[in-house]
Amino acid sequence: MAITREKVEELTAIARRVRRHIIDMTSEAGSGHPGGSLSCGDILVALYFHVMKVDPQNPDWPERDRLVLSKGHAAPALYAVLAEKGYFPVEELLTLRKINSRLQGHPDMKKTPGVDMTTGSLGQGLSAANGMAIAAKLDGKDYRVYAVLGDGELQEGQVWEAAMAASHYKLDNLTAFVDHNGLQIDGPIAEVMSPEIIQDKFRAFGWNVVDVDGHDFEDIIRGIEEAVNTKGRPTVIVAKTVKGKGVPFMENQVDWHGKAPSRQQAEEALKALEQ
Repeated sequence: MAITREKVEELTAIARRVRRHIIDMTSEAGSGHPGGSLSCGDILVALYFHVMKVDPQNPDWPERDRLVLSKGHAAPALYAVLAEKGYFPVEELLTLRKINSRLQGHPDMKKTPGVDMTTGSLGQGLSAANGMAIAAKLDGKDYRVYAVLGDGELQEGQVWEAAMAASHYKLDNLTAFVDHNGLQIDGPIAEVMSPEIIQDKFRAFGWNVVDVDGHDFEDIIRGIEEAVNTKGRPTVIVAKTVKGKGVPFMENQVDWHGKAPSRQQAEEALKALEQ
């Protein structure tokens, strides 16, 4: 799974396209969640373009690795990555949130090719990922399961029930990412209802814990390699990220959690991403 400089450059170029898609999609829809989509984009790019065993031509391939986007409001990031990977045409991204579109405001496994779990009700994704990981062990399969959670989402009690269960069942085929951008819809997570110290909490629940820079592909891959090599317990990768990453006027601004850019703002954002 080692990553070369050439691969880093390739992933960086893909991530730039993904960010452009996120801006275009949410602007066209006039709604959506650009901030948290931009913060987790690099994680999803690393997973789908370097790590996960998937086949866009056969989305339901039983041997595939699974991805649960527990922070389902970041659907624009997932859709952009799936389109770039070839699950459906890139042009379809501009149908985000439109009536009869396959790309609704939150991922729907019954509508969208490549979506492994319907999400959007925060706190439930890790439980679903647990079930997939347990199924793999019961069936003697070697596929891995990845879940991406928001840091504000950790305020949900079900997350910790799932964390306890994952440790109890020794789900070493499960890796959770925490998109740790420090902001949620109502403000800084530390002020709304602090889940800190995130790393210590997961350790107390029996997890292996890895810290990474969520915008550094080499660091993300290092964290995943450690997760794959850890036996007998699940791993959580706490990824330090920036809400609105790549667009200066959006970065670290809570207002952009659930607000779409106007066309003029989108043009400004796209110019920034070109640089």
